Amino acid sequence: MPQVAEFKAEFFKALAHSVRIRILDCLRSGEKSVNELSDLLKIEPANVSQQLALLRFRNIVTGRKSGSNVFYSVTDPKLFKLLDVAKEIFNSHLVGVREMLREVGKVTVG
Repeated sequence: MPQVAEFKAEFFKALAHSVRIRILDCLRSGEKSVNELSDLLKIEPANVSQQLALLRFRNIVTGRKSGSNVFYSVTDPKLFKLLDVAKEIFNSHLVGVREMLREVGKVTVG
């Protein structure tokens, strides 16, 4: 199964950038153009395009041309489940850190 492991590694590398994750989150509600994404994310269109190109190369998003615009969407909506699980893991981790900090705060140095 080395091919599957390699695919997973390359897939997660493509997701390993906060702007790309934010783009994908914006696409939850449906397809968007570069300009729409740029406005939503408050990021230059050139940067959005660069990140979309990588996501396209990895077949994570696809583009649909309409006139002079290209509208991007996620190729597989199951991706959102993956992002949701990652958020749940983050939230669980955050709860653990908060509890640890509460415990540390109870200890007095004296």
